[in-house]
Amino acid sequence: MKPTRQEQRRKTAFLALEDGSVFRGYAFGASCDAVGEVVFNTGMTGYQEIMSDPSYAGQFVVMTSPEIGNTGVNDADMEADRYYANGLIVHELNSPSSWRSENSLTASIESHAKPALGGIDTRGLTLKIRSCGSLKAYMAVSGSISEKEAIAKAAAWEGLDGQDYVSRVTCDQPWVWNENDSLTRFWGMTDSLPPADMRLVAYDFGIKHNILRHLRMSGFSVTVVPARTPADEVLAMKPDGVFLSNGPGDPAALGYAVDAARMLIGKIPLMGICLGHQILAQATGAETYRLKFGHHGCNHPVKHLQTGKVEITSQNHNFAVNTDTIDMNSIEITHINLNDGTVEGLAHRRASMFSVQYHPEAGPGPHDSNYLFRKFRDIIAS
Repeated sequence: MKPTRQEQRRKTAFLALEDGSVFRGYAFGASCDAVGEVVFNTGMTGYQEIMSDPSYAGQFVVMTSPEIGNTGVNDADMEADRYYANGLIVHELNSPSSWRSENSLTASIESHAKPALGGIDTRGLTLKIRSCGSLKAYMAVSGSISEKEAIAKAAAWEGLDGQDYVSRVTCDQPWVWNENDSLTRFWGMTDSLPPADMRLVAYDFGIKHNILRHLRMSGFSVTVVPARTPADEVLAMKPDGVFLSNGPGDPAALGYAVDAARMLIGKIPLMGICLGHQILAQATGAETYRLKFGHHGCNHPVKHLQTGKVEITSQNHNFAVNTDTIDMNSIEITHINLNDGTVEGLAHRRASMFSVQYHPEAGPGPHDSNYLFRKFRDIIAS
């Protein structure tokens, strides 16, 4: 339930940043302190998909929309089996008012043992992140630590740079996506699935359920494999194509994934999304770098260079591919971000391989880029 006005005015919890700044508010969710990197997301809703997206592991998400919680939560919109973001930060926490709601945001956050802060000056916090870049922080909700101690803990935390967070979120064993779950629970459809006539292996670097839904709707039978699965084991499964998923952390720390991708290029059709895009870029010799405050939201304009069309996209990443390190003899830049000119899409000039930095499955977000899943199928069929 929504905290009372009296509880909100107390502002007994706080967020301590590594630079010494403190933002005060009230706690909701689980009563456990946590460390994380603070990023902001510009979506007006989608907080449940954000919290359950493994790509947000290690991060506190600030929702820039001032009112959060209106749509509640439900099982169908989960992007994974649990919440992976380290915590949530909002300004005004609202009670649910939606026919799809099965639970309140407060109760859901608590059931997943994640802390959250309400009553925060999210506009001021967002402006700080835009000015200073993503910051390490300590979320104090238990009442057991001073602000000075929390600031010190935030500064001492190792952060995300150079860290392999994929190993913390990937599956332990290969598994097959349940095709009966693809549409019936998410869109209420029962008879719209095409035959699964193409076999696909998907690397789980933190894969979202909505990606699996779209792959299945495109006619793929999807087997998900752990992030450290060697390329020869994947090829031995004799798939028609290989997919590299989204995921958290620093792409430069994933040498094992880059080695596997390098072995697969030219041997089988490949598609990558987000972290998968960065891994494929590294496998072709490019380098990645950290963005100042990343791209997090569902309204980022991306230009398709071949057609000139602009797609409104959903994005969630802190790192990007360095344009200057791309081998233009073998790799073509297919998409660019119209806000800052960063690389949003790549394609191999000779091998069957392409990737995008954004999320065409868009959970949450627009559907402008859904065609990319059909494009992958067409490449395999050609």
